[in-house]
Amino acid sequence: MAITIKTEEEILYMKIGGKILAEVLQEILKRAREGVSTYELDIFAEEFIRDKGGIPAFKGYHGFPATLCTAINEVIVHGIPKKDEFLKNGDLLTIDSGVIYKDLYTDAARSIGIGEISKEKERLLKTAKMALSRATDIAKPNTHLNEIGKIIEATVKKEGFHVIHNLTGHGVGRKLHEEPIVLNYWEGKSGPLLQPGMTLAIEPIFSAGTSEMETLKDNWTIVTVDRSTAVQEENTILITESGNEILTEI
Repeated sequence: MAITIKTEEEILYMKIGGKILAEVLQEILKRAREGVSTYELDIFAEEFIRDKGGIPAFKGYHGFPATLCTAINEVIVHGIPKKDEFLKNGDLLTIDSGVIYKDLYTDAARSIGIGEISKEKERLLKTAKMALSRATDIAKPNTHLNEIGKIIEATVKKEGFHVIHNLTGHGVGRKLHEEPIVLNYWEGKSGPLLQPGMTLAIEPIFSAGTSEMETLKDNWTIVTVDRSTAVQEENTILITESGNEILTEI
């Protein structure tokens, strides 16, 4: 497993890119309201990122056509923004995006309820934030990598939800997806020790129902098999000498 340790210059560029990404996600959440199309959000995001000197990391990645992945309700990941897809009262929306700055990548996702949402969706949102926070808290030097998945799974299971096993976090930086795989569950192996200079995208992904998923005919959009609501929260973090630094928060 070739996990890259970033240089000081690379870390600086990732911090700048991470700030751009955090800002655009913050602005998207302000604009995500009933009646707005996911396409409108995507157009805004691309213009914002480019105006700040970044490049949308997702657009064109393996042919993906947009700056944002927009996942509504049963969509888990990789939803494509559409002109005729309008946000509705009661939706749970996840926005996932990435930024390239000086050839360095950052990746993050935020979830939000549109208007009045169900108690279950409120619990999903709360649990996603809690799982990401707890996983981030333990991500520090000399912690074994797979402890991250262990605490995410424990947090999710306690609330009666189910981790989507086939979707994971990952290393990020010189590429959008690099080593290591950051599991959202415990597989019984501790994995390598975290070291200063590692950069990880930690992203709890789970649903209110099944852990099984399927891909729709567009070959991108992944949904829960039982059409239960899914949720995701994600940040890019840097492992430091004393702990970690979140690169995609303002």
